[in-house]
Amino acid sequence: MYALMMCLNCCSLGLPCDPTFILGCAPCNVICSIIFQNRFEYKDQVFLDMMKMFNENARILSSPWLQVCNTFPALIDYFPGSHNKFLKNCANLKSYIFEKAREHQTSLDINNPRDFIDCFLIKMEQEKHNHELVYTDENLANTILDLFAAGTETTSTTLRYGLLLLLKHPEVTAKVQEEIDRVIGRHRSPCMQDRNHMPYMDAVVHEIQRYVNLVPTGIPHTVTQDINFRNYLIPKGTDILTSLTSVLRDDKEFPNPGVFDPGHFLDESGNFRKSDYFMAFSTGKRVCLGEGLARMELFLFLTTILQKFTLKPVVDPKDLETTPVVNGLVSVPPFYQLCFIPV
Repeated sequence: MYALMMCLNCCSLGLPCDPTFILGCAPCNVICSIIFQNRFEYKDQVFLDMMKMFNENARILSSPWLQVCNTFPALIDYFPGSHNKFLKNCANLKSYIFEKAREHQTSLDINNPRDFIDCFLIKMEQEKHNHELVYTDENLANTILDLFAAGTETTSTTLRYGLLLLLKHPEVTAKVQEEIDRVIGRHRSPCMQDRNHMPYMDAVVHEIQRYVNLVPTGIPHTVTQDINFRNYLIPKGTDILTSLTSVLRDDKEFPNPGVFDPGHFLDESGNFRKSDYFMAFSTGKRVCLGEGLARMELFLFLTTILQKFTLKPVVDPKDLETTPVVNGLVSVPPFYQLCFIPV
């Protein structure tokens, strides 16, 4: 958080800036601390290279070409395309992960694991005589790539979209900052306990996620047995895509679902209102494993930014466009710039 604030301070000279890089670094460093027990300086070249590859892969995964390849996988073997860049980035990231795993192996203390890699290596040693090998170098690399993909780009895109919506709706931003002044003040950092006393901020974070509809169809799940659903038989092994849009934009639960309105999550008394239709992290038993972490990051990052800065758009808020420019696997917000003005 300190590094994020320092970086924002450097951008707060009244000059417009694109928040994409800054808002990507902070969540990525959180994942790095879990996996490598290490946070990177924002100017570290290894970190910059990783960020570049993650950003490229996120754009590629949401491109129309990848949607076609996802539907017809055989095309990958016969046609050149952006998927080759995606695969090359994955290979480079895996090489770095293998290198870090070797470094961890040389200093591993089974009684004092330092991070995710240590825990995985310990489990690998314990399971080495198991005929069904699950804990392998390849699975370690793939799992870490999943952690980065699920824990970096998703959170940073939601933050970027969230700031755009707050720029578009200055009346919402003003109410949030009034609540921050009343509950936290300006002289201490926000903490998760504050959320219980900040129903409006909690509603704003939920409404950002509802409106953004980050992963419209969720991640594919596979049924583990034959299922009868509404007179349809879904055979075991069938891949299922859930339309999260159908619940996040349900007009009976959320009046005017196409409008950004934190009131969707507030009752008549201004208290936070939970909704069973809030499925931003997917649904079923296999919801996003990082839901708890993502909720903390979104609340703490957004609250801290609004505590320290006034968000100033470079155009009239009415002229800001909030329709996603890409709406494939992930909803990507349009490019915009803003000024961070210290409070």
